Amino acid sequence: IAAEMTIPLSMLPEIRSSSEVYGTGRRGGLLFGVPIAGVLGHQQAALFSQACFEVGDAKNTYGTGNDMLLNTGAVPVISKQGLLTTVAYKIGDQPAVYALEGTIAVTGALVQWLRDNLEMISSAAEIEQLAATVEDNGGAYFVPAFSGLDAPYDRADARGALVGLTRFVNKGHIARAVLEATAFQTREVLDAMTADSGVDLTEVMADGGMVANEELMQFQADILGVPVVRTRAGDQVALGAAYAAGIAVGFWSGVQDVIDRRREDTRWAPMMDSDERARQYRMWKKAVTRTFGWVDDPDPALFSKYST
Repeated sequence: IAAEMTIPLSMLPEIRSSSEVYGTGRRGGLLFGVPIAGVLGHQQAALFSQACFEVGDAKNTYGTGNDMLLNTGAVPVISKQGLLTTVAYKIGDQPAVYALEGTIAVTGALVQWLRDNLEMISSAAEIEQLAATVEDNGGAYFVPAFSGLDAPYDRADARGALVGLTRFVNKGHIARAVLEATAFQTREVLDAMTADSGVDLTEVMADGGMVANEELMQFQADILGVPVVRTRAGDQVALGAAYAAGIAVGFWSGVQDVIDRRREDTRWAPMMDSDERARQYRMWKKAVTRTFGWVDDPDPALFSKYST
């Protein structure tokens, strides 16, 4: 890449580990003399703070979009399922640890869309109450391919669809379909990770703003078929960087201290039977196929207008 862009390699920074002292805060700055000692990618930091240090450990961050990472150990797994192979972390002189990463573009953003564009709710938190007014989705499935589908499809030609509608469906069913879309998309990424790595997950660590929604978390456990665990902590990204820095300067002795400090808040165990889980997922897959090929070489001006 550097050669293609005619950038001398001497201009690029030296590759270092995620946890070591790189320098100290500059004179006149806010952190003068303080060691700068932890450098992690955004989602990698959340993986670190969730103590996902063993092969097969996974975390899922629920935000505007979702990011799931699966620890694959010291050997990188090159994805054949549309996922990203990434360096998770490297502690000092220890071997680097790799991960598979799957990104979902629209999860919490779909709740925002329901609030701002359709004005069905006045705040994001209200969607849980609205979804709780019905027992299920009433047969409705919402595929939020607003700008195409990311992992594991990589379909830029897809667009959003709300399918399975009947006169029975009301706004409660639509609210539930909106929440369930996040869980179904997460299941698809998890399936892709399992296919790539050959590892069957036993649980998923969950963080991010949407984990406060207990209706969503229960359905997530149901559709995955494994427990979903929310930990007691604030910003997992900042915490992960702090852990890496603390290990580098000896404040913590190593990753075992991170494991010992993880505090489980709530654990949701699957309650849905396997036949119903398979049926729901099959219907979701059917709904996804309805979004394919919607963009048909449009006029660039219209494409820009309707993709905003």
